[in-house]
Amino acid sequence: MAASGSPSIDLSAALVMQATPLSDWLIIAPVALCICAGAVLMMVRHAMRLHSLIAIAALAILVVIDAALLWKVMTNGPFTMVMGRWLAPFGIAFTADLTGAVLALTGAIAALACAVHARGDIDHASTRYGFYPFLMLLMAGVSGAFLTGDIFNLYVWFEVLLVSSFGLIVLGSSREQIDGALKYAVLNLIGTTLFLIAVGYLYAVFGTLNMADIAVKVTADDTSAPLMTLACLFLLAFAMKAAAFPVNFWLPASYHTPKVVVSALFGGLLTKVGIYALLRVMIMLFPVQREELSIVIAAIAVLTMILGAMGALAQNDLRRVLGYVVISGIGTMLAGLAIGSPAAVGGVVFYALNSVVLMTALYLAVGHAARLGGAWMLSDLSGLYARTPWFAGLVLALFLAGSGLPPFSGFWPKVMLTKAAIDIGAWWLAASILVSGFLLTIAFARMFLLCFWRSSPPGMKEVAPLETVPSFVPLVALTALVVGFGLFPESIMQLSQQAADQLADPSAYIRSVFPPRGMP
Repeated sequence: MAASGSPSIDLSAALVMQATPLSDWLIIAPVALCICAGAVLMMVRHAMRLHSLIAIAALAILVVIDAALLWKVMTNGPFTMVMGRWLAPFGIAFTADLTGAVLALTGAIAALACAVHARGDIDHASTRYGFYPFLMLLMAGVSGAFLTGDIFNLYVWFEVLLVSSFGLIVLGSSREQIDGALKYAVLNLIGTTLFLIAVGYLYAVFGTLNMADIAVKVTADDTSAPLMTLACLFLLAFAMKAAAFPVNFWLPASYHTPKVVVSALFGGLLTKVGIYALLRVMIMLFPVQREELSIVIAAIAVLTMILGAMGALAQNDLRRVLGYVVISGIGTMLAGLAIGSPAAVGGVVFYALNSVVLMTALYLAVGHAARLGGAWMLSDLSGLYARTPWFAGLVLALFLAGSGLPPFSGFWPKVMLTKAAIDIGAWWLAASILVSGFLLTIAFARMFLLCFWRSSPPGMKEVAPLETVPSFVPLVALTALVVGFGLFPESIMQLSQQAADQLADPSAYIRSVFPPRGMP
């Protein structure tokens, strides 16, 4: 006769039995907010006048949430939330550490500035065809990539931001945009395919996709696994995403084609997601293989930063100049990855934070310059200083920061990276950082002299500066951050160094995913 009672099952071996603390929900709130805001925008698709207001409100809330998330991580250390109450590594984990949290906050600030700017840059047709829903979907992908603790879901969030960026880049449907979107799509899809192949190979080797679990198993590996093959696949895939040499030609061929606010989003955010992925995988998961590949990464870094700076010198279109500036900055960050010391990685994190804000501001600035001067070509612009001196002052501050000159924000991460290179005896790498900065200084000086300092020809149409002042608010705010980072760099340096230390020693990250028995 069968027993009347059911056998007792110990669910604590597979499930989280305690209630999730309310503050832990902060880790998924950025993604949930962006997806919900995008859905609301789709539901009110016939009320175009509401789209910008809803997006700005949602992004302002996103900034607040990311700031609270960063504060929690700074106060209590990395923390993890696993979906469906499953214990890691069985459930899909979101894990926030300093690197992910601070980049998520900086990206949200840049996106908010772009949304405010878009009120004057995005016309009714682009709004109707989904600019603001695509923007929110893009931020969902960016936030998810920075906060996920699962490498397959890193791929998923890459796909989300890639799909939304396709939609943003073709808004307007001009011939130039379609051509740029095709180049952008082909190279990014190749990179995404390589990423997926690497993820599949990784799962076949370790039987897990949780990044903390992979870090533990890589450390305990008996060297029989093809770790160098995996590291090379991830390096190539993320180098394509970050636009590193020699797979960087898609960026200057596409970033100048969409509306300038879209270019600002792409230049400020998208390549930094690739750099973040490289830091997460190469520093935390494959540190030994990164060390063995350091000379290859250093060579790629030098070619990327020097050729990017030379490309900026050769361009006539303002937007193409900035596209090459983005590429040169990627090379500088790769130099820190090649060095690999905590000091160098801290410089990379600082540079990435600065670049998100600075490149967004630079794209918005050249958009204003083109609107005020009536052209995108350096050869067709002149006299902007005489017409709007205060705007010229803002742009000069951004140009000096982009050149890496003191006392602006671009100076300090380059100092950190140059010192880290000298500390390991890599004088040639330190010299390359300085040479690329010198070339960028010439490129920015050329832009300022031609656009602002050169006298205007007689009869040029005047623009009333007061009519354009409200649209400058996002640019002024971003420039203030750039100047603030430069004048008061100590806090950002300290935060960046702490983030680098957590990447180099992921023990706190791993404990947040696999807490010791008896801990909640």
